[in-house]
Amino acid sequence: MGVRRAKGREGGAGTRGLLLDVAPLRSSPAFRRLWIGGALSGLGSQMTLVAVMFQVWQTTHSTTWTGAVALARAVPLITLGLFAGALVDRVDRRTCYLWTTLGQAGCSLLLALQSVLGGLPAAGVLLLVAVQSCFVAGSGPASRTFVSRLLPKRQLAAGLALKRVSFQGAMLLGPALGGLVLGWLGIGACYLVDALTFAAGLYGAFGLPPLPPGDEPARPGLRGVLDGLAFLVRTPVIRGALLTDLAATVLSMPVSLFPLLNAERFGGDPRALGLFLTALAAGGVVASVLSGSFTRLSRPGLVMLGGSAAWGGALALFGLSAHAWCGLACLVLAGAADTVSVVSRSTLVQTHTPGELLGRVGAAEQIVGQGGPDLGNLRGGLVADATSGVTALVSGGLLCVGAVVLVGLGTPGLRGPVTAAAPAAAQTAPTGP
Repeated sequence: MGVRRAKGREGGAGTRGLLLDVAPLRSSPAFRRLWIGGALSGLGSQMTLVAVMFQVWQTTHSTTWTGAVALARAVPLITLGLFAGALVDRVDRRTCYLWTTLGQAGCSLLLALQSVLGGLPAAGVLLLVAVQSCFVAGSGPASRTFVSRLLPKRQLAAGLALKRVSFQGAMLLGPALGGLVLGWLGIGACYLVDALTFAAGLYGAFGLPPLPPGDEPARPGLRGVLDGLAFLVRTPVIRGALLTDLAATVLSMPVSLFPLLNAERFGGDPRALGLFLTALAAGGVVASVLSGSFTRLSRPGLVMLGGSAAWGGALALFGLSAHAWCGLACLVLAGAADTVSVVSRSTLVQTHTPGELLGRVGAAEQIVGQGGPDLGNLRGGLVADATSGVTALVSGGLLCVGAVVLVGLGTPGLRGPVTAAAPAAAQTAPTGP
């Protein structure tokens, strides 16, 4: 009997080891407040995206204008990102995050106000979206410095997995809630809810301890940006991690191909099309819930390479699938592989980045994360126009696998364990009361 009980406890412990590690939420009150605030403000941001798309479409009835919404969000992040990262590495990161979060909340309030007063032309709405994205260009790199400062090194991967869960939860629930509020209370209500959710983000930010940039703040202007780029170039592990992400997104991003592939392979059924993005997100949520299975491993680089290769392979199989449900299963697998890759990449990057460079490296991650999928969707569309949706998707998936293998072979550091010899980016700070 005693043996059976012991085996039962061991089995339970093994099962718990596979699940999302919530220890960072228990051990660090500052991280817990920040995580809750980020989750709620992310939900509001997804609601605003739905409202902006709806308002622009109602005003113009043009897909060119609705496509310009993504451009208005992406251009400030890409053009200002590295300079914002250098600023983050010069000032107190808590203060920077507070001001940029306030700026985003102000833009949401202005969007709500214009909708109540009759609505701006589409160009005016996009201008407000672009201004808000300028503040995101600063808050993103700042927020990427927090986890390694608030948590001990052994909890870094778990903290990043928790951030990924909140992001995916916002992606799943935000658009649906936005549609409900939009239909019930109107566009202005969506914008106002978003502005109110930033109060939760500010609550999390106010709970942070002072977070100075380190012993060597970034040099002002272009010199600080060039210092950050030089670090990226001369650090093989981080360079390889970013190249792996670009290989996965630029070569095999599938979203722009979904409508065409649905028409080519699944008869154009709108129900199947609607499930494609849901399947990707569902796979990511499953991987996040089971993230204990990979966040506790000592070789995040190898896990990242495996996840990226699995992403490409799953998308190639999706392109070859003749049955809708089999295709959806492949997309669930792809979404899970993407989460494994993203969490492992972030762990690797933050572990190998000195504290005084976290802002600039975080900005580079943000640019890669924003620009890579956009370029990948463009590549897919161009190849599909010249050939077919199936060819574009299968070739992209196989190219992704090949590129990931080449990066792994050319960067031995990605395959080894994280050691104490890596730069001490995981330094801790007091977690506050």
